[in-house]
Amino acid sequence: MSNEPVRDGGCRCGAVRFRTTGPEIITMACHCTGCQRMTASAFSLSALFARSAFELLQGETVIGGQHGVHRHHHCGHCLSWLYTLPDGLDEFINLRATMFDDTEWIAPFVETCTSEKLAWVTTPARFSFEQFPPMESFGDLISAYADARA
Repeated sequence: MSNEPVRDGGCRCGAVRFRTTGPEIITMACHCTGCQRMTASAFSLSALFARSAFELLQGETVIGGQHGVHRHHHCGHCLSWLYTLPDGLDEFINLRATMFDDTEWIAPFVETCTSEKLAWVTTPARFSFEQFPPMESFGDLISAYADARA
């Protein structure tokens, strides 16, 4: 029997349900104005997973947000933003972390686009970037996250 975490989640109305099997790769808070507007909040909170660890259990999603850049998947009924398939990174899925049924484990390890964050916002993130971090820095960030989880 595997000790890998199994986590279920879904949209606000329950029409879409999903499951992850395996650990998250890293957690992040994005402060960009695009995420602020899509969440109607101060930032989006996400958990990156291997695409192979994700299973859509019920329902279908529709594309919303930025059409053509990233594929932002939403429930077609309540329009909750569920996950993003990053353009050019087909092996990953970036889930909106608050869509999991159990959210006790979630805290952002990295925060991005802090140059756009609302002045009153603070997070417990260990690493902060004024913009989106360069792709070459993700290996070190992912390693640091794995070490912190151990």
